[in-house]
Amino acid sequence: MGIVAGLDSSPDFTRIVVCDTDSGAVLRQGYAPHPVDSPDGGGSRPSDVDPQAWLLSLGEAAGGGLLEGVQAIGVSAQQNAVVPLDAQGNTVRPAMVGGDKRAQVAAADLVDALGGREAWAQAVGCVPQAAQPVTKLRWLAKTEPENAVRAAVLMQAHDWLVWQLLGRPVRRTTDRGGASGTGYWSAATGVYRSDLVELALGHQAMLPEVIGPAEAAGTTPEGLLISAGTGETMAAAFGLGIGLGDAVVSLGASGSVMAVHPEALVDSSGMITSLADATGMHLPVVTTLNAVRTLRGAAELLGVPDLEGLSDLAMKSTPGAHGLVLLPYLEGERTPSLPHTAGTLAGLRRESMKPEHLARAAFEGMLCGLADALDVLRGRGVEVRRVFLLGAAAELPAVQAAAPSLFGAQVVVPQPADYAAIGAARQAAWALGVSQGTLDPRTPPVWQGAAAQVLEPGEELAVGQAVRQQFVSVRDQTHPGAFRS
Repeated sequence: MGIVAGLDSSPDFTRIVVCDTDSGAVLRQGYAPHPVDSPDGGGSRPSDVDPQAWLLSLGEAAGGGLLEGVQAIGVSAQQNAVVPLDAQGNTVRPAMVGGDKRAQVAAADLVDALGGREAWAQAVGCVPQAAQPVTKLRWLAKTEPENAVRAAVLMQAHDWLVWQLLGRPVRRTTDRGGASGTGYWSAATGVYRSDLVELALGHQAMLPEVIGPAEAAGTTPEGLLISAGTGETMAAAFGLGIGLGDAVVSLGASGSVMAVHPEALVDSSGMITSLADATGMHLPVVTTLNAVRTLRGAAELLGVPDLEGLSDLAMKSTPGAHGLVLLPYLEGERTPSLPHTAGTLAGLRRESMKPEHLARAAFEGMLCGLADALDVLRGRGVEVRRVFLLGAAAELPAVQAAAPSLFGAQVVVPQPADYAAIGAARQAAWALGVSQGTLDPRTPPVWQGAAAQVLEPGEELAVGQAVRQQFVSVRDQTHPGAFRS
């Protein structure tokens, strides 16, 4: 059929991949950092970014004829960025991106204003968090009321980029995936809650039309088809090719667990954020506050220079770390909901007080915390046969040795690649095929899967589950009733 492009506009850079439409093979790629000075704020206010920076880096990444011959483009972009526009389509203020400590007050305000966490979970499938667009709108109304009044149109990063690529048409669009992260669109009902926009911003605003996964947002004057676009999380899942029975565990400083599910999950506890994916399915997500930060803390405590050294040390111990159990709640925790707690080291005996056992306990504690998050999804009927493990820490031998038996599932460690950009390109191929009558709007193109290492629980399963039970016992004794999966 030809070639398509996918671009991923992340918080720091733009990556573009050009792919074969039939196989998904990456033929060319481009990269450029965003021309942004160090974002202001330092966590005390939203980082402000002029969205023109995203266009500038897009242009640079696409230089040198990268897009020559491309028939369609898909756009993936950072989630939670809000671009408020006035009635003429000009930005009212720079885009509000990233997290924001001050917005925690706004989040708490919104939770109370609607009548509690359960009311939000029922309304839109998630409870407001500091980074979410709905919370940023509340922050804007309270902190910059003049700008809030001028905000007539609300867009996210991928919506805005698609709109710009199409020449700023009257019609503005988004997709289910992006809309589901706003806090004012429900994945369960498929409709906006404009009353929640008004609750946050103080007045109504125009919102982009939510189009289907295989629909095109439009065509440029040059005939280039632009697909719906989506958020980075959904694009990465689509690029990885995950489907029913698959979960993705992302190892950052904090951790996240998501899985493909045929229906939206409403969770009154607020532990599950009910997102939509880029295919018409759903992506329930459970977040932990402590993942790789647990390993970094252990490495500092033990005087080990890096995580590779910590992994080597942990491999000198054995499963169960001689009875040491680390509850890794170093920053408090979201799953289970223990916002003001601290970590716990249990099982200290003279023979267990060795660096290698503490190192092992750090890895096992981190992975058991993520297994708790997996169990939240399993407890709601989500099938998990395979776990895709993402992040640099997924390459560590101590993680790979313990993860399959602790998760109780096959673990897939994909080779590093630009999965969000690849997912955006796959979406472009789908929209192109549907427009040409060669693909079904209900069935995305089948592309080659990610090159990956596959790890089986095997004979270690029973040992791993015993270690997991040891963790659960300490967790329940230390924090009785805190965890309800």
